[in-house]
Amino acid sequence: MSAGASEPVERTGRLRPLLPGLAVALAVALVGMAVHKRFDAISPHVVAVGFGILGATFGRVEESFRPGLRFSAKRVLRGGIVLLGFRLSLSELGKLGPRALVAVVVVVTATFFGTQWLARRLGLTRSLGLLMATGYSICGASAIAAVEPFADGTEEEVAYSIALVTLCGTLAIVVLPALGTLLNLPASQFGSWVGASVHDVGQVVAAASTHGATALKFAVIVKLTRVALLAPVLAGVAVSSRRRLGAAAIAGAKRPPLLPLFIVLFLVAVAIRSTGVVPTSWLPHIQDVETVLLGMGLVGLGSNVDLRKLRAVGGRPLMLGLASWVLVAVVSLAAVKLSSL
Repeated sequence: MSAGASEPVERTGRLRPLLPGLAVALAVALVGMAVHKRFDAISPHVVAVGFGILGATFGRVEESFRPGLRFSAKRVLRGGIVLLGFRLSLSELGKLGPRALVAVVVVVTATFFGTQWLARRLGLTRSLGLLMATGYSICGASAIAAVEPFADGTEEEVAYSIALVTLCGTLAIVVLPALGTLLNLPASQFGSWVGASVHDVGQVVAAASTHGATALKFAVIVKLTRVALLAPVLAGVAVSSRRRLGAAAIAGAKRPPLLPLFIVLFLVAVAIRSTGVVPTSWLPHIQDVETVLLGMGLVGLGSNVDLRKLRAVGGRPLMLGLASWVLVAVVSLAAVKLSSL
């Protein structure tokens, strides 16, 4: 057999072990989409993570599934993050106005650095603090997966971060609408508050839609502005990691890239969407593919979360998660109020 003919065979051999896990991840992601279409308040990403966690906790993740689930958690999820860029248009982000843009930057900055400060005060590791800070300040489990290569955390730390950010985001769907009514917030302020403080895009839509179309519009614009900040935040983390690992790099270890390829492609997707060359009729289909890919990745991430093992981590990470949730909610509400004056 010639070398050229052997290459497809080799690729098929590498792909075959991934197929069972990829099939499971795809099936669960599609279930999550179906549930979301039937019940708007339930995020497809929460369903995906939830199935993964339940499978890991109750021992339903077969060994044959693990290669494909690991591939989903790494490669497939990053593909979803790239397509997330097609939700963003620079013209839409510009509609916020300078004061609102500053407010979003303040919320992300305060949550990112505040969560890491809280982690140090609680005696937690730098890696866990970084993972949770990125998840709570940007876009939940997707952001945790994006920063994971730079965090150098254990599987348990990644799992705990995802579990907590998912829990708090789900609670926000119930808690924030009730608080918004209690505080008598106008629809625009409530939507901005939800977009600035809730982690997952699906959870933002679920929470904001309880207060009408105006609240939903403001929530989505503010949320996508937070998502856009994923790139500069990761660039800053990468620079910090390169400096921290500088000595190791001199000794022969590989330094992390200044900006991961999938974040570069995310920015390319934003640029393409901003030009208007993508027909509007294509965008819902791109978003469906994005939802499926992110769902598959979150199934893979959730499959590492065995809740029984997380008991050994102790209560301090839980304290950090709840404190960070309160921090982002309070700072974002203050920022929204001040930007509306």
